[in-house]
Amino acid sequence: MYIYNVTLKVDNDIQHDWLQWLKEEHIPDMINTGCFTDARILQLLETDDLEGPTYAVQYHAESKGQYNQYIEKFAGIMRQKSFDKWGNKFIAFRSIMKVVN
Repeated sequence: MYIYNVTLKVDNDIQHDWLQWLKEEHIPDMINTGCFTDARILQLLETDDLEGPTYAVQYHAESKGQYNQYIEKFAGIMRQKSFDKWGNKFIAFRSIMKVVN
């Protein structure tokens, strides 16, 4: 299994609306690409939250090929949709991980 991890710093003024959008719209859209089987939302603790909370969203893919398909076909669209909705009110750092145990 592969985990596509997106760590996000979200501005305080959008955090509640953003989290609702993430749960109700964005994650279902990501799952509906067919590239991921499920997703988990985590909030980082013991971080500097003065400017807003930090979250990690982990999308699970059964194969590297499914992740590659997401990157090739859907990543640009999904990132643009997020930017169109929230502008510069968040920053994101992305990584891919392989489960070894």
